Amino acid sequence: QVQLVESGGGLVQAGGSLRLSCAASGRTISNYNMAWFRQAPGKEREFVAAIKWGGDNTWYADSVKGRFTISRDNAKNTVYLQMNSLKPEDTAVYYCAADGSSTWSTLAVRYDYWGQGTQVTVSS
Repeated sequence: QVQLVESGGGLVQAGGSLRLSCAASGRTISNYNMAWFRQAPGKEREFVAAIKWGGDNTWYADSVKGRFTISRDNAKNTVYLQMNSLKPEDTAVYYCAADGSSTWSTLAVRYDYWGQGTQVTVSS
């Protein structure tokens, strides 16, 4: 079992930045593809970014490309999401997820473990 705990969310003005962290416990995540998803009120959970288990490949949703950066520190068993140039439409609960399969995915159903989420609110 992998336990994931997100932190770093909060209230920020449009154009500002936040850095989310996802701390894992119970098992090393060095063999897991990791991702961030988000869910806004009344909307479905959507893919934001993913990083391969080795950290050498990353993928982003078009809506965040160029503004968000996903990274990982396997020694600290932690994944990060640096969010810059935030927009009001980025407001959502952000979730960290882990996938133990050999190929990465944008589909939430593919991910085995989830954190409880952290709220990000961007004011205009």
